[in-house]
Amino acid sequence: MAESAGRELIHVNPANTSRTCPPSMGGCGHVSGDDRVTQAGFVCVRCGFTANADVVGAINVLRAGLVLRETAQAA
Repeated sequence: MAESAGRELIHVNPANTSRTCPPSMGGCGHVSGDDRVTQAGFVCVRCGFTANADVVGAINVLRAGLVLRETAQAA
């Protein structure tokens, strides 16, 4: 469906994406299950960064997809 709409689809492994403090949002990149304080809440145990856990996961999936795309284009 994405391709038929002229969009690029990149498969990203979602493991730990909502447990990783997002560097692109000013976080430190630390990964810990303890960062998910509630289903919706993210608080980094290392640097104190806070955000909605779903937003953190989405940002990290986007970042991983961009890295995969860049790597594929460089090959």
